[in-house]
This record gives sequence, structure tokens and C-alpha cells, in this order.
Amino acid sequence: MPKGWGNQRAAASPEQLARLQRLDNEYLNKLDKFPYEELETSGQVDFILLKRKLKSDLLSLKEDESNYNRLSVYLPFAQRIFALEKERRRGKRLAGEDVAKELTLVAGEIDRSIAALQEKTNIPYSDVNFLVALLNSLDLRITSTFDFYNGYDPEFSWWVPAIFQQVKGKLSDYKEKLAAKSDWKVFDDGSQIAGWPIGGKEINRRLKAEMISYTAADLLKLADQEFKWCEAELLKASREMGFGDDWRAAQEKVKNSYVPIGQQPELIMRLYNDAQQFIEQNKLMNIPELADETWGMIMMTPERQRVNPFFTGGREISISYPTNTMDQQAKLMSMRGNNPYFSRGTVQHELIPGHHLQYFMNRRYKPYREEAFNTPFWTEGWTLYWELLLYSKGFAKTPEERIGMLFWRMHRCARITFSIKFHLGEWKPQQCIDYLVNRVGFESANAHGEVKRSFEGSYDPLYQLAYLVGGLQLMRIKEEVVDQGKMSFVEFHDRVIKENYLPMEMLRAIIKGEKLKPDYETNWKFYHFNN
Repeated sequence: MPKGWGNQRAAASPEQLARLQRLDNEYLNKLDKFPYEELETSGQVDFILLKRKLKSDLLSLKEDESNYNRLSVYLPFAQRIFALEKERRRGKRLAGEDVAKELTLVAGEIDRSIAALQEKTNIPYSDVNFLVALLNSLDLRITSTFDFYNGYDPEFSWWVPAIFQQVKGKLSDYKEKLAAKSDWKVFDDGSQIAGWPIGGKEINRRLKAEMISYTAADLLKLADQEFKWCEAELLKASREMGFGDDWRAAQEKVKNSYVPIGQQPELIMRLYNDAQQFIEQNKLMNIPELADETWGMIMMTPERQRVNPFFTGGREISISYPTNTMDQQAKLMSMRGNNPYFSRGTVQHELIPGHHLQYFMNRRYKPYREEAFNTPFWTEGWTLYWELLLYSKGFAKTPEERIGMLFWRMHRCARITFSIKFHLGEWKPQQCIDYLVNRVGFESANAHGEVKRSFEGSYDPLYQLAYLVGGLQLMRIKEEVVDQGKMSFVEFHDRVIKENYLPMEMLRAIIKGEKLKPDYETNWKFYHFNN
């Protein structure tokens, strides 16, 4: 269809919300009648997770329905647009003059809504986001209706175009004015970073939904314990380098080891080859040839580097390194933050056996799980697990290489700490930035980008803590299976990657062949606290 509107998502209408709730309830009824006891563990896991997903979706749909009913006063024109689009979906011939009259009424109602908005001081940001999403949906629906008839139906084409353009403009104006009323706050702490703490109760609810049987307080203890281990390792490396207990001086030397300008892509290739050779020599995993052949490189734009100071990856590794357009300070921070030793832990994380291999295998084995059971504790847990495993296997041979890999491990600990502290309302963004600079050794611009990305981007509040938590979960499964001689590394990693997206607790059940109750709830305590 013209303008590609048919490929875009749109916030659901009341009609869709009602139908989807009915559909979810129908599937729940089918699951209640399903012969669960006949399933093997993998099937039981799918059953349990599907039932959890349906219940979660139902709650979300009911919440959306409640929000729509509560906020519909802001959208008195919505039903007129929904009604036009519903007729369009089955190709009913619409009288052009009648459509023009309806859109004229819509335009007037938008004008009155804008006028009424001026009396509002501010509106909760979550309500504004909901309304803006609905306005985008209404814009898309009226556009799809117009594109369907305009030029094909002469009467429609004569009556509708002018008023259609007016409505489009008024919808856009209304969206801007609504957004301006949002109480979404930029913190006045010097960071100029915005965000909204969700609170401890919501953190714990989300952890349970992700099948993590620990509270926010537990995870803060976990992060502290892991951080202390990292600091002890740092001191060993610092002493080997001749800096005594001044690990910051040792880290400073490592940061200044950056390669000359223009040579970063060659470094990436060398680090990639180092990791692949190590994996092969230690018989850790068999890598499909096609996966090795099909990744690529791109250079990250200066704009993206403001919120992604380090590499990102998947199908391609996006290399974060300065351009000639950056100022001197930004160039040096980027080069120092992406030095060869820091990068040693990230290249394999982004490519193989990290994200590129994940995506390659996800398309080939149980692909339904990627859509249905997607969780960052698997996405980032698998890649972080490899950082932990490679370090334990001696991939970091020199003290400089150990400092580089420990930087990332401390970073993952810090992500747990600053994410939870922020969402508990205990820290503001600048405190998070200072923590990364003072405790981990971040460059200040890179720390700002990391925190901005965490709170202003599209990331779930749990996403940043999912790295280390998911990695430690998988390390624990490895200890129970590989370290006990039940599987080789190759068998274990092949099994894990082919299971696709799952909560780690469910992955563990499959690998160990456990029998699960249909109403299974998370209870796995995977971490050993010192006290």
C-alpha cells in the first residue's frame, strides 16, 4: 500500500482490545483442557510460559482498556476515525461527501480538545505517552483509509483530500501540545538526563515476572559481592604491572593503549580471531561456518555514540570510534574507552559466540520462542556468560588483558547497582554517572552516555541488570551440568543455544530433565551469598 502504512504498528482500538481479551481467554480455556501430564519437559516449559504470557497479556489489555476509558475525554473524535477505518478494512464503498462531513466534525473536536488542554498545568507522563500512541494510531488509521480510496474512487477523491490534510495537521498539532504537558522530568542535578523511577514494589513484580526469585535488595547485595571480587582481581593485575594497589594508575595505562586513528577495524578483526581460536583450542563450542561467514562491520555515527559509547552488535558489529567531526575531548574519550584491552571482552560478546550467533541460531531452532518468550536475561545472559567463562578459562593472559575484561565485569555490577538505586528513588542520574566514573573507571562522557541510554531510551527498567544476573544464572547451570561431568562444553553450549529464548530457570529445567507442575512458579536460588 502507499506510504508503507500497512507495515506499521498501531495502538489498539477498543474493538481490538475486547477481541484480544476474548482470544486470550479462549486459549487459556484450551490450556486448561490440555493433557499436560503427557508432555516432556520442553513441552511443559512451553505450556507454563504460554500460560504465563496469556495471563500477562490479559492484564496488559485490561490496563489499556481501563486507561482508554479513563482518558477518552481527551479523544472525543476517536470513534469517528475508528468507524471509518473499520469500514475500510472490508472495502465498503464510502460516500465521499459523508466522509468529508465526518472529518469536518473530527477537525472541530480536535480544535476544542486543544483549547481545553490549555487549562491543564501538566499531565502524568504515562498518560501523555498513552494518548500520543493513540493519536499516532488514529493518524495511521485515517491515513490508511485515505490512501485506500483516494485516486481510486472519484467521489472520494473530489470531496475528501482538503479536509483530510487539515485533520492530519490538527492531529500533529495536538500531539505536540499534549507532549508539552507531560510531567516527564529532566533531573536538575547537572546531568540533564530525564527518567522516572518505578519504585521497589514494581521492580520486585517485574523480577518475579522474569522468573528471578530475588528481590531488588538481594540483587544489590549480589552486585556488591561481585564488585568486591572484581576489585581483588584488579589489585592482583595492578601489582603485576608494577603499580601496587593503585589499580586506577594501571587502568590509566591500559586506556592509553588505544590504536592509531584508522586502525580500529583491524583491531576488531584481530580480537575476533583471538576469541575464535581460544574457543576452538579449548573445545568450548562448534561454530557453524555460515555464522562465521555472515557477520559484518559498520562504523557508529557520532550521534549514536552519545548514547552508545561502546560497540553494539548482532548481524553487524557497530564500531564506536571517533570521527573527524568530534571535538578533541570527545575523540580521546572514545579512543580511551575503546582501547584494545577493554575491547577484548566486547568483540566476542557482540559477534560469536555472542549476539550474532544468537540471532543466527534463533532463526533456525525453535524460532517461536524468540517472539513468545523473549527476555533480556537470556539475550544478555548468554553473551555475559561467555565473558565470565572466557575469563575463568584464561582468555585474559596478561594483567592488561585482565584489567580490560574486569572493567566490563565491574560495569555489569555497576549496572545492577545504579539501575536499582535510581528506580528506588535513592540516586539521581548524576550520582549514577559519578559511580561509573569513580568506582569503575569510566570516561565521563561515556558514563553520561551509558546512564542516558539506561533511563531515556527504550530499555526496560530491568534490562541493564539482566546482563550479570542472566550470566550468573547460566554459569550456575554450567556448574551443575558440565562441571559435574554430565555434558561436555560443546554439548552444553549446543543445547543451550538451540533452546532459543527462555527464562534461565526454564532452560535449567529442560537441560536437567525436570518434571514441572503446570502452575510452576519461580523458586530457583542460583547465587551463593557469602553471608
